[in-house]
Amino acid sequence: MSPESKGLHVGDPTELGRLVARALEQPDTMSQGQHLAQASETTSWQGIVDTLNAQGHNFALKQVPNEAYDAFPFPGAQELREMMNYFEEYTYFGPDADSKIALARKLCPEGFTTFAEWASRNMKP
Repeated sequence: MSPESKGLHVGDPTELGRLVARALEQPDTMSQGQHLAQASETTSWQGIVDTLNAQGHNFALKQVPNEAYDAFPFPGAQELREMMNYFEEYTYFGPDADSKIALARKLCPEGFTTFAEWASRNMKP
């Protein structure tokens, strides 16, 4: 996955319960078969590293070519690489991510915690 590819949706996992509760409280907002996607933003691996480094960390990022990743000596290396390639092409939540995120934001108009806010509380340098 390219370090600059914005295929990663980030959010605070502790806020998922609030989203589920709102969906259950407002069943008329949901139709059968819809998916909710809780995310405060879409970012890249480089965006994550830049955010953390701005908060005092010292991380660097290096992209690993597909062929090298497939040769890693652990079970599932190829599948993990394929997943990252999928995220690069379709994002973490898939090709219709925008509509899933929009529905979640409609249910929680106050929004969700950004990665920078979450990291400042949970990843001290």
